[in-house]
This record gives sequence, structure tokens and C-alpha cells, in this order.
Amino acid sequence: MMIAFLDGILEEKEPTRVVINVHGVGYEAAIPLSSYDRLPAPGQPVRLLTVPVIREDAHLLFGFMSTAERDTFLQLTSVNGIGPKLGLAVLSGLAVRDIKAAIANNDIKRLSSISGIGKKTAERIVLEMRDKLGKGEMMAALAGGEADSPTNAKLRDVLLALLSLGHKQADAQRMVKDIAGEITPEMPLEDILRKVLSGRHGR
Repeated sequence: MMIAFLDGILEEKEPTRVVINVHGVGYEAAIPLSSYDRLPAPGQPVRLLTVPVIREDAHLLFGFMSTAERDTFLQLTSVNGIGPKLGLAVLSGLAVRDIKAAIANNDIKRLSSISGIGKKTAERIVLEMRDKLGKGEMMAALAGGEADSPTNAKLRDVLLALLSLGHKQADAQRMVKDIAGEITPEMPLEDILRKVLSGRHGR
């Protein structure tokens, strides 16, 4: 039986685990630190998104406070050599946005700084997860923002345009970050590019 989420009362919470009372039954789930920070106080209602893992010797439940955390966990654990515990370790070490940014930027050093993640494992994460992240997610990560913001959508368009013009990724990212504070969703892409390429931003 697949348990997609738990709706109940938070009975216990620790940085790595929770117990949720659902109609008198206590469900224990392992969680990342990113989810712990979003939990309510014990005794309060809570909804926890879950991923069950069934093994011969144990039935385990992993919980998340957001779909982004859950989906990233599923992507991480699909990487060769990454089990549920390492998946939680990555989510505990970096925010979802920072994980995606590290993957998009091929930042092996940042990923390997997480406890339990060595250089080779970090390289596998980047190699295998780059293909799993959608184009919008990759562009959002490169631009340093969330995928659903109108302004960040415009920044992704600018970044993509700069890359298509032949600019190196690092240079294009720097140019986008330099102009980010001056961009609004209503600004035409052509005007933004002209401003970026002429170096007139901030004037």
C-alpha cells in the first residue's frame, strides 16, 4: 500500500524524525532538516508528504513538508549509489534551490561538502540529475531563483538568450545577476539584452 501523505496531529518532532497521530495510529517518518524547520509545534495539525521504502527487514517512511523536497528526494535516490539516508543527508545539507544550483553549475565542491557525500558521489549526482531536471528548473537554478516567479522567468529568458549568443555560462550568469535588481516582468527582452550588452545597467 502506497502512503502518499499523512494528515494528523504532530506528536513528536526531532531534527531527523517525526511521529504523527492519524486517527489514533502513530506513524514515524524520517525527515530532512529542511522539513524540520517547517514543522508546527507538537500537538498541532500537520500534513506530511511521504515516500515509503519497503525492504526485506524493514518498512521505512520518509517525510517532507513540501513537494519540492519530496520530488528532489525521489530524483536523488534514483541516482546510482544514493539510498534514502544519503538522499536525506543531501536535503539536510542544502536547500532544494541550492542543490539544483550546484547541479546546474557543476559545483562538485559544494555537493561534496555535505557529510557522507564524496567527490565521486557528487559527480554522479551532477551527471545523472542534470538530465532529470527540466529546462525551466535548470534555467531557474542558473539564474539563482525559483521557477515560478515572473521576474525570474524573464531572467531565465535573458540567460538563455546570452547563452545562445555565445557567452560562456559563468559570464552569462554574472551578467544576469548584475542586472537582476533592475528587471521587471513587463520589460521587453530586447531592451534588457541591449542594456546588459551595452553595460548601461545601474545608470
